[in-house]
Amino acid sequence: MELSSLGGFLGFLGACFAAAASGAVFTPGPWYDALARPRWCPPNWLFAPAWAVLFLMIAIAGWLIWEAVGFSGGALALSLYALQLVLNAAWSGIFFGMRRMDLAFAELCLLWLSILACIIVFWPIDMRAALLMVPYLAWVSFAGALNFSLWRLNPDLPR
Repeated sequence: MELSSLGGFLGFLGACFAAAASGAVFTPGPWYDALARPRWCPPNWLFAPAWAVLFLMIAIAGWLIWEAVGFSGGALALSLYALQLVLNAAWSGIFFGMRRMDLAFAELCLLWLSILACIIVFWPIDMRAALLMVPYLAWVSFAGALNFSLWRLNPDLPR
């Protein structure tokens, strides 16, 4: 791997883990622990390793697109990529910080659409990059179902 390629990969990895940092700032805490949860809600410890693997895959996907077409040739693909990272970073602040499960669910729907758009736009550029985003879409689908269920199971909480 050339030095510029390694630098590019580290840049994408850094962007992904910067987005992940919102999850370290806005943590579940006692408010989340007190929520009524569906039986199928995973234990809290599962989220960090799942997201670590997903963010690594997301970084590789972005890097593959950048390697294939660069920033100028991949303007749409990489703009969608940046959008999904911003939306991903925002969710923790909305859900855990603001405690707005309704807004978090709406925001998560936008995140889901942005990931799907990435997959569609990535596919003709690099199929591997598109496929690396599929587990992320699946996890966000699950997270959306969980967010919606938590919202519905806890109707007496503000919003």
